[in-house]
Amino acid sequence: MKVLVTGGAGYVGSACVRRLVSEGHDVVVLDDLSQGKRAALAKGAELIVGDIRDEALVEGLFARRDFDAVMHLAAESLVEPSMRDPGRCFRVNVGGGLSLLDAMVRHGVGRAVFSSTASVYGAPEATLISEDMLEHPVNPYGESKLQFERILAWYGRAHDLKHVSFRYFNAAGAIGEVGEDHAPETHLIPNVLRAALAGKPVTIFGDDYPTTDGTCIRDYVHVDDIAAAHVLALDRLHDLPESVFNLGLGRGYSNMEVVAAAKQVSGIDFFVQVGPRRAGDPAMLIADPRRARAALGWTPRFTRLEDIVDTAWQWHKRHPHGYEASH
Repeated sequence: MKVLVTGGAGYVGSACVRRLVSEGHDVVVLDDLSQGKRAALAKGAELIVGDIRDEALVEGLFARRDFDAVMHLAAESLVEPSMRDPGRCFRVNVGGGLSLLDAMVRHGVGRAVFSSTASVYGAPEATLISEDMLEHPVNPYGESKLQFERILAWYGRAHDLKHVSFRYFNAAGAIGEVGEDHAPETHLIPNVLRAALAGKPVTIFGDDYPTTDGTCIRDYVHVDDIAAAHVLALDRLHDLPESVFNLGLGRGYSNMEVVAAAKQVSGIDFFVQVGPRRAGDPAMLIADPRRARAALGWTPRFTRLEDIVDTAWQWHKRHPHGYEASH
């Protein structure tokens, strides 16, 4: 299958590309490299450097290639910047996505796998979040992803576009050369591991949430397990009973539990300081992943927090300053 992967040099995108290539698919990546890394790309994937908002570029790409499917991961994906500049978030995540869909329709590409987010749920009161819950995003990032999910559904009705959206919870871990290296880095696991390597303190944002230890609780799912679900969906789009799936372990870990796991895995006792809450951070997000397991046969390979953190730790030890300083 010939697959266009937008955002395919990013963290989750490069994991998806790695899987696609390993399973024999012909992969073209479109990425502007604002967050993506050349070094993360699997050998055998072709990289086109560009922005999905560039309609001429996207149109030309579809005109020259005969794609069977699109895996769409290109996005402004950080919560805090989306609170400061919602316009950019919507221009990329909604406007750029529309350009992509229009090109797909014009060129008869009828399969789309969309990388969405658990942020569409906002801050639900339920302990376990199912796909049937009412969406109520609390930040522009989540709102933009929800808007595109709905647009995708309307395009599906109008143009018989087969599609699936994955609402995954906290992507974590590393696989092969795929590791987490953002600028700025806002995710907890890479930050605590960097603190361990550098011998510096790490900041936990808020310890007054209504949770057991006062820190946020999240469901961490390994990046390779997320990629596995995306690739599984490609061949199943025509017979999937639903179009939206959660990806997670169904169990949450607090920020302090993540810190404890990092200390255990690394063998380093680093200092933790508490800062104020970040805008847009809900107290608890835990997935109900049963729909994906039943419909896709998706079974996460990494089910223990310590194992997920250990894969990340091995990657960070090999790349103590991220991709650019290691290649």
